[in-house]
Amino acid sequence: MAFAKVGDLDVYYERAGEGPRLLFISGSGGDLRNKPNQMDGPLVRNFDVLSYDQRGLGRTSKPDVPYTMADYADDAARLMDVLGWENAKVMGASFGGMVAQEFVLRHPRRVERLVLACTSPGGVGGASYPFHSIEHMGAEERARHMIPINDTRRDTAWQKANAEQYEQFVALAMNDPYRDEPGRAMGYHRQLAARSCHDTYDRLGRIDCPVMIAAGKYDGIALPSSQHNMQARIKGAVLQFFEGGHLFMIQDRAAMPAMIQFLKG
Repeated sequence: MAFAKVGDLDVYYERAGEGPRLLFISGSGGDLRNKPNQMDGPLVRNFDVLSYDQRGLGRTSKPDVPYTMADYADDAARLMDVLGWENAKVMGASFGGMVAQEFVLRHPRRVERLVLACTSPGGVGGASYPFHSIEHMGAEERARHMIPINDTRRDTAWQKANAEQYEQFVALAMNDPYRDEPGRAMGYHRQLAARSCHDTYDRLGRIDCPVMIAAGKYDGIALPSSQHNMQARIKGAVLQFFEGGHLFMIQDRAAMPAMIQFLKG
């Protein structure tokens, strides 16, 4: 296990692979103990990949204070400082894409190329689904609520026609072996509160590195309309839709190779 002192935080991180440096920023509730994850796939066969548990999550410190999107972005920059990374290619998925937007805006010289996957700009450009609004739900209710939002094809008719697979999806979504850890619920709550305030839309025009926006055609969390809005604001941004919902990266085999190709430039 590897920890880095990042400001007042002890940040758990993992690094694997060889090649150009790639910082991967994960989504809501991201915990590197959950396998398989970004460190087990094709990224590490193409890059020197650095990923980490963000503040309030996994094995990283969970201070019981308000978090901001700027905090998350600066955590990433400080972790790179500790490891001696002046710059890197960056890939952010879902909430990690929101952090990546804030990161490139606050630390523009540190980002060589950027992939924003299944994410949103916030503000008038469109926010991702408000997870904080369903935080009160129990695990099963939340799982059943989110399945047709994660992938809009999984509607009531699909659920009835695919009852066994639907129940498997529910069980998978409910599975959280670390649910009862001290600070787990608080840290996740702090993350969702910061997420609810995400808004980079009016600043996206300042991004001047190459950007790929990757999205699922059937994503009800990061809506297709928000992807077009981001592309319109970011100079020269490439937008590509894939067959899938919020998890298009594992639903469409063409997605990861396309993002890897872009990152390699």
